[in-house]
Amino acid sequence: MGRVAVVTDSNSGITQAEGKDLGIFVLPMPFYINEKLFLEEITLSQEEFYQRLGDDADIKTSQPAPADVMELWDKVLKEYDELVHIPMSSGLSSSCETAIMLAADYDGKVQVVNNQQISVTQRQSVLDAVMLAEAGKSAGEIKEILEAVKFDSDIYITVDTLKYLKKGGRLTPAAAAIGTVLNLKPVLRIKGEKLDAYSKTRGWKAAKKTMIQAAQKSMSEDFTDCNSPEGICLFAAYTCSQEEAQDWKKELESSFPGYDIYMAPLSLSVACHIGPGAKAVAFTKKLKI
Repeated sequence: MGRVAVVTDSNSGITQAEGKDLGIFVLPMPFYINEKLFLEEITLSQEEFYQRLGDDADIKTSQPAPADVMELWDKVLKEYDELVHIPMSSGLSSSCETAIMLAADYDGKVQVVNNQQISVTQRQSVLDAVMLAEAGKSAGEIKEILEAVKFDSDIYITVDTLKYLKKGGRLTPAAAAIGTVLNLKPVLRIKGEKLDAYSKTRGWKAAKKTMIQAAQKSMSEDFTDCNSPEGICLFAAYTCSQEEAQDWKKELESSFPGYDIYMAPLSLSVACHIGPGAKAVAFTKKLKI
């Protein structure tokens, strides 16, 4: 069995340093800020991103240039026999579709996983791919396994401001204005390829309660065969301050006793569309081999 490498993008939340420690290759996601190109964590830090966002800079997400993708793949394939590439969800970016097209020229040595993950759930898929590669699975087998469980995860998000949903065209100006006056906090859901509205609540207390109840309901109804700390990975994600994030994690620990909760910032590609101050709870079924 040949050596299999795992490649992902920075939407996974895996830093360049963490990638080196784990033996994972991380492709930085590009952003255009006031028409100038930045690469996540290379020339754009989390702190700089949120500062520019707060300054109302014109920020646009983009996909990695095909030449950059192939350059990384070519470099990896000098050391490995084949690779698995795990990009962000195809429903949220065209980078997955582009990667699939590019992989056609690699004679099966590059397998692109389209398993609809983003941020903390994408990170878990990457770690699962590493586990599968270490267990001796081929790139093709890893792709098949990860795509077969693509609906075994869920993310619920509440935003602090409606400004960025309006800016991105997901909310009309009139609805945003009314929502702001009424202190509405929409709860959004990412399951599969779409970011959809789940419910509307008034105030943070109600929003957090709704997210927790939604997660508990989904875990009990959709994960009946594994609804326990031994069967589910639970995550706290955020675009808010570290202090608020820690408080949110404590609330989740209280609501989900016994779970070891991994906490991390939401990816900048998500943050760009929902703004600062957001909180999320996410979970995915633990992969067994």
